[in-house]
This record gives sequence, C-alpha cells and structure tokens, in this order.
Amino acid sequence: MQKENIARVFIFVVFFGIGAAALGVSILSGDLLRFYYGRSRLEAAKESVLRLQSLNSDYDALLKQVQTEPNITERIAKATLGEQSAETNANIIYPKATFEQLAVAKETLAKNSNCDAVKPAIPRWLERCSKSPNRLALFLSGAFLILISFIWFRK
Repeated sequence: MQKENIARVFIFVVFFGIGAAALGVSILSGDLLRFYYGRSRLEAAKESVLRLQSLNSDYDALLKQVQTEPNITERIAKATLGEQSAETNANIIYPKATFEQLAVAKETLAKNSNCDAVKPAIPRWLERCSKSPNRLALFLSGAFLILISFIWFRK
C-alpha cells in the first residue's frame, strides 16, 4: 500500500510539474522574449559605452598633448588639411585619401557602430513556443495535464 501511494504521489508531481511548466511558458513567453531582447540591447549598449570610453581616453591624451606642446596644433592642422609648408622636411610624405577610400572607411565605421543590427540570442524553443498556435496548444495541454493530475491521482 505504501509503494502504491509513493508511485501515485510521484506520478502526480510529474504530471502537475509538466503541466505547470507548460502553462507558465505559454503565459510568460512574451515576457521571456522581452527579457532576451532587453539583454541583447544591454550588451550592445555596454559595447557602445566601452567604445566611447576608449575614444574619451584617446581624446584626453590628445588634449594633454596639445596643452603641453604648443606646435602640435600647427602640425595637426597641416597634416589634416594636407598643406605642406616650406619649412617641413622634404622626406615627410602626407597621405592623400581618395573619395573611394573614404567611402569604404565610412561604410566600415558605420557597420561597426550600428547597435540596432545586433540580433538577440533567443533560444529556439522560445521562438517556437511564442508563436500563437503553439502558445494555445501549450496552454491547453498544460491545463489538461493539471486537471488530469488532480482528477486521476486524488486519493
């Protein structure tokens, strides 16, 4: 008699647990999707913040260098604008970028800085469970399993 009761309790717990899990997933699938989307956006925002912090540190170093060396602004202006003065060394070569090279560089930077293109890592089971017919089937099967566990395994 004791073994029979233990088996009934075990089967009740298994059926009720599976039914409650199915019911919970069908009800909470929208919230779980929002959780995974939010987590992916958080990761993208963290990467963006790290990139901005590295840019800030680079600009801080440049500002310190500008404050300590008075001639650096002239050298940066000449290198940026591509001007060559008579007093510059003849061995210095200033690179000239073509329009195509600048377009390719701009496109590469735009691809790297696009935070909205990050696809969230949603588990496949959640994608399947979040579809409307599957949600309904999960809900009904979970409810039936709970009903079966209460009706058939009562004492």
